[in-house]
Amino acid sequence: MSAPAAIPTPPAPIAAPIPSEDQIARKFDNCAADLLVNAGLGFGVGVVASVLLFRRRGWPVALSTGFGAGVAYSNCNYSLNPYVLPGTKVLPANKS
Repeated sequence: MSAPAAIPTPPAPIAAPIPSEDQIARKFDNCAADLLVNAGLGFGVGVVASVLLFRRRGWPVALSTGFGAGVAYSNCNYSLNPYVLPGTKVLPANKS
């Protein structure tokens, strides 16, 4: 009996670089989704706090929705401009 023939495996596909406009679009989509989630959570927390603690006033809803939108804005700012993070250095490009 002979040994089974080896089946050649195809080479691994080379990942093509993602165009910069697709990267920005993906980050912007994540920012929009984060805004909807965080503002929605803030709205929900504001409604619960308004009903349970503040005798159905409107300001807790607006305040907590604003907090959620502010957190989403901050996350988006860090996503689109990572150099605003504390401790991040911008090094000059090596021209060798």
